[in-house]
Amino acid sequence: MVSKRLSRLEGHRRKFMAVIDGTPECQSAVHYAGRRAKNSNGGLVLVYVIPEGDFQQWLGVEEIMRAEAREEAEAVVSKSAQVVRESIGIEPEIVIREGSAVEEINAVIEEDRDIAILVLAASSAKEGPGPLVSSVVGKAATFPIPVTVLPDTLTNEELDALA
Repeated sequence: MVSKRLSRLEGHRRKFMAVIDGTPECQSAVHYAGRRAKNSNGGLVLVYVIPEGDFQQWLGVEEIMRAEAREEAEAVVSKSAQVVRESIGIEPEIVIREGSAVEEINAVIEEDRDIAILVLAASSAKEGPGPLVSSVVGKAATFPIPVTVLPDTLTNEELDALA
């Protein structure tokens, strides 16, 4: 059961969500989602999902590895948030989760019913568009909101014109 989106109701605003995954193309998704948010007086949610299963070690080592992964996630997302603040002039919300990317992204969408559009960027590399885009396009993931997939060949100026 998909929860009704609240973004058009009084006291709510439409939010765009971009996933930070360390790929070069994710910055295009962040830029486009940020511009769309600013142009529509909406919000921007940046999501980083720490992959599950990276911490199958002895307990003490697992805690250290988990803390290091969290620190790295915070640093990567903070850098993207700073770029958004400086280049677009809005303050993004930051969400960091641990687990399966598709499951955690769905959970964030379910929890924040103001999120109305998920923005992803596809890689043009010969290996494919990237694991997240592949899972979305391959119907392995059914998101309860529209998904915008950007080609990674667009410049920021071209993204601005489209936003």
